[in-house]
Amino acid sequence: MSLASRSAAEWHASAQALRFETRHFIDGDYVDSQDGARFTVVNPATGKPLAEVSAGSAADVDRAVASAKRSFAGRVWRRMAPRDRMAVLAEFARLIEVNAERFALLDTLCMGKPVADMIAVDVPQAARTFSYFAELIDKIDGSVTSTAADAFHYILREPLGVVGCIVPWNYPLLMAAWKVAPALAAGNSVVLKPAEQSPLSGLLMAELFVQAGGPPGVFNAVNGLGETAGAALALHGDVAKIAFTGSTEVGKQMLVYAGRSNMKRVSLECGGKSPQIFLADLPDLDTAVTYAINGIFGNMGEVCNAGSRLLVDRPIAEEFLARFVAKGRSAYRPGDPLDPRTNLGPLVTASHRARVLSFVERGKAEGATLEFGGVAPPLPGCFVEPALFSGVDNGMSIAREEIFGPVAATIVCDGIADALRIANDSMYGLAASVWTRDLNTALSTVRDLEAGVIWVNCFDHGDMTQPFGGYKQSGQGRDKCLESLLSYTQTKSAWIHLG
Repeated sequence: MSLASRSAAEWHASAQALRFETRHFIDGDYVDSQDGARFTVVNPATGKPLAEVSAGSAADVDRAVASAKRSFAGRVWRRMAPRDRMAVLAEFARLIEVNAERFALLDTLCMGKPVADMIAVDVPQAARTFSYFAELIDKIDGSVTSTAADAFHYILREPLGVVGCIVPWNYPLLMAAWKVAPALAAGNSVVLKPAEQSPLSGLLMAELFVQAGGPPGVFNAVNGLGETAGAALALHGDVAKIAFTGSTEVGKQMLVYAGRSNMKRVSLECGGKSPQIFLADLPDLDTAVTYAINGIFGNMGEVCNAGSRLLVDRPIAEEFLARFVAKGRSAYRPGDPLDPRTNLGPLVTASHRARVLSFVERGKAEGATLEFGGVAPPLPGCFVEPALFSGVDNGMSIAREEIFGPVAATIVCDGIADALRIANDSMYGLAASVWTRDLNTALSTVRDLEAGVIWVNCFDHGDMTQPFGGYKQSGQGRDKCLESLLSYTQTKSAWIHLG
């Protein structure tokens, strides 16, 4: 029986039988924290403790970085023949697929993601990420420049060294893959710091790398709180780069840590407040409304590029809102994330639920109209009913701040010029979309939107060739794509005198 056809009872039985590691993975083995400290991971669907996990301190980070540094200095990975490294990462991708059930359960139990989403999206895309970067390993090339007759000049690309990957809780497996895969493909050694809310799939990932034939010490994982383990990794003088996805506030702190330590490279993906622009000449209103609903309510709205601002052209605004209310009110219903029929799990923690609900109250207090949702249903755990606001002004909190929950803000605009003004009036610039039949409008809007990822007549489409990252305070650097791989390398120039 395929995983996709399992019943809720079968998933619950698998969850009961699941065994998983809670210690750090360092130098090819699981180890406890040096001081023995542990912290509790809570299942947000039940509010009950799931596991006691080793809590990493600066000493544990030192140990992991030392392991990664030894492996890099020993050249066991970076000097491995490219085709051999490709084979390891290809086998790694296969093992992720083989262990789909374990990965699906680990992330569902830790952060509440519906298990159907894990099976359909997160696990296969994580495997695809490693396959894609495996295929790029022997595509990294240098160049020879034109010089005087008495010189030969060539340029090499080499790995950076030890890369620290600090990843969020909303896509624990997939975001780790987006960081770790290009870092490994480029020949670096890695220390992964998973989010404290969802550390378990990152530990399994590190273990499977060794099972795939990766040398011990090349891929390490340290659990822990951001202010301890995360800060220690970002401040570490032997770390050559930090690859971070998370909040803008913490992203700025990563830059401070880099400056305070060794001026390490930093790549940041720090969220957004993505506008979806719906012009009066859009191709099909029902299709557009469906994309709008999925763009903000999918994954509980806990998505960096969630299309949370709906900029609707005035001539279609009334009908757009009516259709959104009719379809969106029941499109995503809270339920047991281990039930394959569920498409809306809990928010990640009780404190995050309280934060999302506080934004609903602020939206009402600031004068927006709550069309539906925005309440905690009578369920155990950290659930919130998806919410839609109308009558929103772009100056309101619900239009300016990243809520990171299923809260949509509808803003009426007057044509494309007004839509662009509103869309770009944000500290963020991760993603955006525009819906129009007019090719000239589409192309000029893509040019004028201040965002790193633009969709036309769709939302959240793409593949591994697509650079993912933002403008402004959404961060710097890109995930996925060839550009991401090259960002984990540095250039070396060799000038040979022939006289």
